[in-house]
Amino acid sequence: MTKDIYGHFHQDEHHFVDKAWDWVERAAEQHAVKLTDFLDPRQAFILNSLVNRHPDVHCRLDGGYETAERKRAIIAPDYRSLDSEDMAMAVLAVSSGDGKFLTLEHGDYMGAILGLGMKRDKVGDIHVIEGGCHCLVTQDAADYLHLNLSQVHRVHVQTELLSLNKLEVAQVQLDELHLSVASMRMDGIVSDVFRLSRAKVLIPIQAGRCRVNWKLEEDPSKPLKEGDMISLQGFGRFKVLEVEGVSKKGRIRVKIGKFA
Repeated sequence: MTKDIYGHFHQDEHHFVDKAWDWVERAAEQHAVKLTDFLDPRQAFILNSLVNRHPDVHCRLDGGYETAERKRAIIAPDYRSLDSEDMAMAVLAVSSGDGKFLTLEHGDYMGAILGLGMKRDKVGDIHVIEGGCHCLVTQDAADYLHLNLSQVHRVHVQTELLSLNKLEVAQVQLDELHLSVASMRMDGIVSDVFRLSRAKVLIPIQAGRCRVNWKLEEDPSKPLKEGDMISLQGFGRFKVLEVEGVSKKGRIRVKIGKFA
């Protein structure tokens, strides 16, 4: 692979670029078919970019339902139809054994799964629903989780494996904020959303803990735009829903959706 491809991606992404390009080359030259684990949206974008550079390869992305965030990919020679390929996913349904369920959040379920030694890549989207959660997992991890996941944040739980057509998708809860900002600089908006000083915001940004549209972003002055998804490790994430206009004093009115 020519090194100029690296110029399109952050240095921290080069390892994944190498791995994804290897999948593409194997599909083209060895007629190999590769089913990946779950990819985040940024990884999916990188993979698609590399697939599009090769005329003899194509791929399919599927996260178990139409609006999935995390998806598995299957990469193959372009003569092979991928529509009917099995993406090898299952729904892990988690519920309280005694009927009493404390308020558990996405992070509680994720922490319990990772605490069993499971890799993050084996887990797709997690939907917190009434009485528990539905979690997309790879087929090869499903039985292990079904047998071993018995507690989530001190709550004893039961698990069941379901087919994809039984998946319950949670409604995304966004807390709307209306901000008045001097500019669309990332550090200023992140500061207002998480109620931190500019100085305190700079520390995690420059430490590589901030992502814009799942891409690592270390420049505090990066301008944000409508539709951008921003996450700050340890604080949460939000979406720029709308730039509503400019006030008479020249300040920009922005509507933010903060994930609950």
